[in-house]
Amino acid sequence: MTVQYRGLFQIIAVLGIGGTFQICFQISTITYMSQHVKAFINETSLERYGYPIHQDNLLFLWSITVSIFGIGGLLGSSGSRYLTVKYGKKKCLLCNNLLMVAAASIMGCSKIAQSFEMILIGRFMCGISAGLCVPLHHQYVGEISPRKLLGFANSTSSFFWSLGKAVGQISGQRELLGSQSLWPMLMASCGLPALVQLVTLPFFPESPPYLLMHKGDQEGCKRAIRQLWGEGHHQAEIDDIMKEKATMKNTKILSVLELIKEQDSRWQLYMIVILTATVQLCGINAIYFYTFEVLQAAGFDERMISYMTLCVGLSELIATVVCSSIIERLGRKVLLRGGYWIMGSLLAGITVTLSLQDWYFWMPYRSLCLIILFAVVFGVGPAGATVSIRIEIFKLSCRPAAFVISAVLSWLGVFVIGMTFPFIVERLKHFCFLIFMGVLFTSGIIIHLFLPETKGKSIVEITEEFSKLNFKKKHVPGTPNHVTEDYTFCTRL
Repeated sequence: MTVQYRGLFQIIAVLGIGGTFQICFQISTITYMSQHVKAFINETSLERYGYPIHQDNLLFLWSITVSIFGIGGLLGSSGSRYLTVKYGKKKCLLCNNLLMVAAASIMGCSKIAQSFEMILIGRFMCGISAGLCVPLHHQYVGEISPRKLLGFANSTSSFFWSLGKAVGQISGQRELLGSQSLWPMLMASCGLPALVQLVTLPFFPESPPYLLMHKGDQEGCKRAIRQLWGEGHHQAEIDDIMKEKATMKNTKILSVLELIKEQDSRWQLYMIVILTATVQLCGINAIYFYTFEVLQAAGFDERMISYMTLCVGLSELIATVVCSSIIERLGRKVLLRGGYWIMGSLLAGITVTLSLQDWYFWMPYRSLCLIILFAVVFGVGPAGATVSIRIEIFKLSCRPAAFVISAVLSWLGVFVIGMTFPFIVERLKHFCFLIFMGVLFTSGIIIHLFLPETKGKSIVEITEEFSKLNFKKKHVPGTPNHVTEDYTFCTRL
């Protein structure tokens, strides 16, 4: 199987390196540049005006430097639907890589040019690139993968996400690129994964469903399937594409507003909103963004906290590998439901151990173990299963708009959590994790009651499952059981 699907595995690696890897690399490395960038802003102010910048203004500029990435991501994700439909995912990714390389170059030259404004411009451009990249990456991987490998292929994005996080944490150590002299190089290094994808992606095809259903390129679809899946028998997947094409006759790619009004996609939208909101409100971003504060509250020495944060990132990375191997065995629903409930229980444990940290000398170590276990459970369950569900529950006509909605919600969540969590911590202290615990248990119950299992099912079968919820006692529109004669072009592969 490895030899047969070699082309598929190669393009998944290329998409992952230039996609979620480089995005999370940026997110994780910015923490290690806080002191250096602030010092650089002060130096620039001294050189220009002869006096250092006021502390409040310095904090404001640093917060803008961090948050402008999310603003760019929000803008980029908003335009992903239009660009995907008009130019295709492959061309959009290639142009997106050029934008990322340009942004990395601007940030890398900021110290030489003595301009902190270049960092702001570069971070904003990186955010736009990331906002475009995430939905393109997920849709591309979902469309090039055969049904039996769909769960594995989709879960790889969470692996590259965790890998980027871990590599960023390693690179940001003061012994490597996180030093006073090398931080511009660390900031510019986000362009390397984009450059790798820019050079290698032209050798791979556009997704077979896009070539057939949007371009009407039958020969291109045949070549793409052969290159990605080998010369084996893939008639079941071909039939799935043709059945979806048959249901899409006289159907255009829906806009965001049209998708929201579409009755037969109502519960799919409910699910994607719940899944996206839960990822943001499950506590994982809060733990990573403010690990220093969490571990400091647990009583650890500040010099050891950066290495402990790295342990948390490496634990999640290992867990995502496990997720890739079990997602097709256990199914998406089991991993989501069980993962949410276990994570909620762990947050309750973290709250208790933080409350009792002054009672026993070993309690801070118990807190660290629970934090690491929390990251492991997230990586094994919800991290990969969430990505897979997002792709599998929407038809191709709805997918671009659905990913716009999901991406906008994600970037809004990043911004809101980043802005509000420090104030929540200040007021509630360690009891803040009880909020996330409530979200996790509630989402687990909703998933258990309403989300159909998608493992091993085609998009037509999944749509029929959701139709029972969307229409209830109403007449459910029928789905053609037989594909049209158009599909006979690729019965021999």
